Amino acid sequence: MANARVCTNCAHHFAITARERLDHLAGGHDEWREIWTELRASDPLQFVDLEPYPDRVRKAEQSTDLGEAVVVAELEIEGELCVAAIMDFKFMGGSMGSVVGEKIARGCERAIELGVPLVAITSSGGARMQEGVLALMQMAKTVVAFEEMADANLPIIVVLTHPTTGGVWASFAALGDFTYAEPGALIAFSGPRVIEQTTREKLPDDFGKAEQQLLNGQIDAVVDRRDLPARIGKVLRICHRPDLAAQPPLANIISQASGERMGRIADAVAETITQTLPKLPKKIADRVAKAIEPRGGDDR
Repeated sequence: MANARVCTNCAHHFAITARERLDHLAGGHDEWREIWTELRASDPLQFVDLEPYPDRVRKAEQSTDLGEAVVVAELEIEGELCVAAIMDFKFMGGSMGSVVGEKIARGCERAIELGVPLVAITSSGGARMQEGVLALMQMAKTVVAFEEMADANLPIIVVLTHPTTGGVWASFAALGDFTYAEPGALIAFSGPRVIEQTTREKLPDDFGKAEQQLLNGQIDAVVDRRDLPARIGKVLRICHRPDLAAQPPLANIISQASGERMGRIADAVAETITQTLPKLPKKIADRVAKAIEPRGGDDR
């Protein structure tokens, strides 16, 4: 892993697993902690093609030693703490199902709790067809999670690797504050073969490649895999905010804000009604006053 599976002669980037990427980003010290390893895909549609969906998932788990197509972990890159969500193409083509979307959303929530950036490394063929619309819903779910990171003023670094296509590229993969790509990576909604078969037109050889996407302004830079830890570490140091305290979970923030707001509304309504009572007939005023009167602890 000294060269992170990059050819020393031609610089070709060979496939690399999610956990190998974590080792590489952490400097080869195994100093990272994987979280939510217990999450597993269900079969809500009871989908069957050449074989049942649960059998496909089971085979993917056995061949990759992964629970899903994304690994989420806490780690330090160049001494800077972050949360990383790294996809693995070997697990059912890196397809995004409900568990992948859930783990990425949880990764954003964890980053907000810790007050640290999120690093997302993508490699996917798109949404997982075996889960139908439930997989497509993860596009919106991950976008909302990234928006919550933006609301918390925390940066997101996205690294696009070969291939990043379909629903993943059409959702969270295109929303990084800093977006890098590995050399030669295919980055497109549909691959060139599908487009050529549909349009019956010949596409340029560099269609959808990272270098062309850089020229089109879709990404910020094409970075050799061996240079990624240093590049990401530099960005993390620039974005480091030691004054930013760890944030409470988003659900708690929303619950607290909603409770305070509802309390203010209730007080305003009670005051308005109280001021209006003298103008009402006595029978109605008594009934309204009784309705808004604070109840004792034994009332239900």
